[in-house]
Amino acid sequence: MSKNLNVQMSKNLTVQKSKNLRTMNSFGFDVRALYFAAPRTSEEAKMAASEAKELNCPVLALGGGSNVLFTRDYQGLVLHPCIDGIVVMDEDEECCRIAVGAGVVWDNLVAYTVERGLGGLENLSLIPGSTGAAPVQNIGAYGAEAKDAVDSVEGFYLDDLSDFTLDKESCRFAYRDSIFKRELKGKILITRVVFRLSKRPAYSLSYGNLDEEIRKYGEPNLDRIRRAVIEIRRRKLPDPAELGNAGSFFKNPTVDAVKANELRAMYPDMPIFPSAEGRMKLAAGKLIEICGFKGARHGNVGVHEHQALVLVNRGGGTPAELLELSDKIRKAVHDKFGVDIEPEVNVI
Repeated sequence: MSKNLNVQMSKNLTVQKSKNLRTMNSFGFDVRALYFAAPRTSEEAKMAASEAKELNCPVLALGGGSNVLFTRDYQGLVLHPCIDGIVVMDEDEECCRIAVGAGVVWDNLVAYTVERGLGGLENLSLIPGSTGAAPVQNIGAYGAEAKDAVDSVEGFYLDDLSDFTLDKESCRFAYRDSIFKRELKGKILITRVVFRLSKRPAYSLSYGNLDEEIRKYGEPNLDRIRRAVIEIRRRKLPDPAELGNAGSFFKNPTVDAVKANELRAMYPDMPIFPSAEGRMKLAAGKLIEICGFKGARHGNVGVHEHQALVLVNRGGGTPAELLELSDKIRKAVHDKFGVDIEPEVNVI
């Protein structure tokens, strides 16, 4: 780039130079962005993206940074959408559609829906990050996924700044996947997500020990489900504010029925669940644990002592150390089980 981005683009939008992203990625790695802006409207985001394009400056949309691994400084413009607001679009006796700004903290949204008796997001309580990032990853937990409640996703293309609205089907949601991680990766910025929520929700309680946890509070309802999920997550997963991590680092792999039966015969206590297209889903955390990595250290990073699916920065760690540990784990799992596990985090 022969020129620099304007520092003051408008009265409300300032571009910061050499922005430290330590608080913008939940691993807490000390990486920097050449430029950084936090637009509060779609128009401000377009303004910054437009100037970046003119200067041939790459643009990265970054939400809460809870599912991101920066491998080095980012030599471009990081756009952190702070678009706020929750608006009821329409409703009837059965459901309610709400439009949510990309910058709304995800768990604040879940609390909002539970307080109003709207079902669909309660199992996704306490997942870190922003609402705009939820459909990208198709976040999921305790038998539920974002796609179950997403009605449409709105935003704009970074190349020509044209707006888009993708309905649920067009988002091509899959397990921890979407069109935003594939064909549209790095090409769009999400500004708003529309959810269709139920006024007469059917509870999903079959995953793990969720039903047992809820019964401690009484008969299931939205508030008790949320409380139970929060309690379980706090017991099992480290707080990124205290120990740098991005939650589940790996996806749970799927195998065919023959392979699943072979593994079940060798390891009778291995969790195996039905998946799509007749395949079976394995618990990546269990595979990693059997390989002896639970609680392991690798320099200043490691594997969490209570959940082998979580890789952590123990303080002073580097992205290189984490990638080395990830590769070591993946090789061990493949060598022992003949199963490939893939990172769930977005590596940049």
